[in-house]
Amino acid sequence: MADRPPPFPFLLEVSIEAEGWPSHATLQALAQRAVGAAAAEAGVEGGQAIGILFADDEAIRSLNARFRGKDKPTNVLSFPAPPGAQPPGEPPHLGDIALARQTVEREAAAEGKAFEHHLVHLIVHGFLHLAGYDHETDEEAEEMESLERRILKGLAIGDPYA
Repeated sequence: MADRPPPFPFLLEVSIEAEGWPSHATLQALAQRAVGAAAAEAGVEGGQAIGILFADDEAIRSLNARFRGKDKPTNVLSFPAPPGAQPPGEPPHLGDIALARQTVEREAAAEGKAFEHHLVHLIVHGFLHLAGYDHETDEEAEEMESLERRILKGLAIGDPYA
């Protein structure tokens, strides 16, 4: 009997709301890989729910304007769940991540990166925001970027900040 990998420790809900993304199965696998590695390296406990929205620039522009006051698309947005936000009997909700396909594609092409590698990096980045990391100060940025580099290295993805 072959060894099976342990079950994925998070309830991951993947939603695709724009054309042009890879298949649901591909995105689910990429998201599980990114979240699993990030959680392990950052010491985030499983058993929590995470939503990941794969959208387009227009949807992300709207969310960015509504929640951050910035009326422009961005590559990834993170929305940590407020404590106690889950309904009774449901797993705790860590939060949601939203990604903009056109921006992710443009950035990957401009930086000479594989689309999937850039996407995994942005999912890791978004997850770390859900886990409480930020990059508002130089010290916070250095801590978060160092953690991202370690996570991505473990996934055989090059330094995204090189």
